[in-house]
Amino acid sequence: MWKTALLLTVSNVFMTFAWYGHLRDTSRALWAVVLLSWGIALAEYVFMVPANRIGYLAGLSGAQLRTIQEVISLSVFLVFSVVWLREPIRWTTAAGFALIALGAALIFAGGPARPRVTVVGSDGAELPVSAGEAGHDGP
Repeated sequence: MWKTALLLTVSNVFMTFAWYGHLRDTSRALWAVVLLSWGIALAEYVFMVPANRIGYLAGLSGAQLRTIQEVISLSVFLVFSVVWLREPIRWTTAAGFALIALGAALIFAGGPARPRVTVVGSDGAELPVSAGEAGHDGP
């Protein structure tokens, strides 16, 4: 799960700059900012897609992957807003983020939602896949 979290963090740094980086200097033409943002978003996908695949194969459900993504996204944005946009953190923002974190903890209660299954490939190498991909509901 740490590999997934690391890739999602890198992905979110790119996406946060793609979506909000232009707010610090609004003098650039909007069409140019949109094109630049698309280029940055491509880099975001290079990290996001493998992160989701790795996490899914490790047994995380789609809901759990999305939850990790949101918690990381909010964390990255919190730092970004203070450092890049120079905006203070208000107590209401911190309280709202804490409530979201509480909801995330609830989604993860009980551990991974899907069992991890190992399949041996034709070359003898072990290939981790989800139970659904292996063609059955569990070990």
